[in-house]
Amino acid sequence: MRDFKTVRAKLAEALRFLGKKRKPFKLRANGGGRGEEGFTLVELMVVIVIIGLLATIVAINVIPATDTARVEKAKADISTIEQALEQYRLDNLSYPTQTDGLQALISPPASLAQPQRYRRGGYIKKLPDDPWGRAYNYTVPGRKGAFDISSLGADGQPGGENENADIFSSEL
Repeated sequence: MRDFKTVRAKLAEALRFLGKKRKPFKLRANGGGRGEEGFTLVELMVVIVIIGLLATIVAINVIPATDTARVEKAKADISTIEQALEQYRLDNLSYPTQTDGLQALISPPASLAQPQRYRRGGYIKKLPDDPWGRAYNYTVPGRKGAFDISSLGADGQPGGENENADIFSSEL
């Protein structure tokens, strides 16, 4: 019985507290009068500057990570295409010609000597675009092997540095 009275008293106290009127939050731009609660314009400006600095720090750290992620995705795509080309070579005894290009991984090229050897469904479902929205380049012969798969990087121009550098399968 005592516990019930204690709970009832605590509940009544909580309801009285919730029912109390409190001063509303006020924003004072010029310091306001005595006893008023709120933020001054200077305090708000300090908070805005701090938020701006934090946003700048985040942007400085996130943007390079995005560029690095795109380069790594291009390398992963090139590796996937290389594997599909190796399977094509194992089945058809040669790599696709420069003319047939990477499209030969999706559907059998007309120049294929033995079309019956071509794998049903192709060697890759869909050719990916590089992370910058352009098609990968296929070159036969390659700089250091039978072929090269390449992307021209972020700028789409030959050469470049960092995220603008060309990415070649022969250099991975």
